[in-house]
Amino acid sequence: MIMDRFLGFSGADIGIDLGTANTLVYLRDHGIIIDEPSVVAVNQKTGRVVAVGNDAKQMLGRTPGHIVAIRPLVGGVISDFEITEEMLAHFINKAQRLSKKQGRPRVVIGVPTLITNVETRAVRDAAMNAGAREVYIVEEPMAAAIGIRLPVTEPVGSMIIDIGGGTTDIAVISLAGIVNAKNLKIAGDRFNADISSYIRDEFKILIGERTAEEVKIKIGTATKPKDPREAAIRGRDLLTGLPREVIVTDIDLREALAPSLGALVEATKEVLETAPPEILADVMHRGIVVAGGGALIYGLPELLETALHLPVVTADDPLTAVARGTGIIIENLDDYREVLIEHDNELPSR
Repeated sequence: MIMDRFLGFSGADIGIDLGTANTLVYLRDHGIIIDEPSVVAVNQKTGRVVAVGNDAKQMLGRTPGHIVAIRPLVGGVISDFEITEEMLAHFINKAQRLSKKQGRPRVVIGVPTLITNVETRAVRDAAMNAGAREVYIVEEPMAAAIGIRLPVTEPVGSMIIDIGGGTTDIAVISLAGIVNAKNLKIAGDRFNADISSYIRDEFKILIGERTAEEVKIKIGTATKPKDPREAAIRGRDLLTGLPREVIVTDIDLREALAPSLGALVEATKEVLETAPPEILADVMHRGIVVAGGGALIYGLPELLETALHLPVVTADDPLTAVARGTGIIIENLDDYREVLIEHDNELPSR
């Protein structure tokens, strides 16, 4: 028992951005060492995990009947506990091997705002069963704000919009707490679905999730770009059932994304309308920061600025903001305990 406790204290310190689309892992003294899709391939005949992360994503839509590529998180929360546990164990073990430290690590994990206690417990238990010694939970917009060095512990209002794969978190932060927030299911996955639906309706072509994501990244825009953009996409013709290629433009994608981006703007307005006047004055002066993968959509800050009449900027390296925040927290745990969700690090019963 004494040896076990000794070894436990020698474990690595790890920060995890457990995202619907991608999982990023921050290792103390190494920085971000893992950035892979939150996908697990499972052999249904044997129940064994075949691949995790990048290898598993390559299998999406291309697997034989007995191998299924699963995304175990939906809308930022766990939908398949056992597969999430397997995925976390894979990433934690990978980080442990690089750290060359023995024993169970301490882990900080980011979760969406306003998730239930049951959902928070599921994340904690999955991490504990995956090998963590202590698990600390932080809300993703708080982690992102810390990652981009906003003054979250000071008596000044900061506002962040974190657009991830499954959810968008809109939060106003002051004095190490979230003053008010809104969690939307409008994020990267919804944008992909919007594009797929638009292509199906307008061009009568069925495309897969990966194709939708690729065209979104390539030519997706929220406002009109300086130079027109276009891309060729291939899919199945719904009338003939045969493969067909069409050219889509940035105009098509803006039309496809317009309803979801409009809902995002309205939700941001709602958060602003319920903010205390003093904090609203701070936000007017300091502006809004956009983080997450959705922040990379061309023209999104300009769209928000026009609608909200406030300065809006994109965070530096927005894709890694949450992961960097979890890393800062795990390296300065005593300084950031106030930002954490209440935790209980007892090992769950098996």
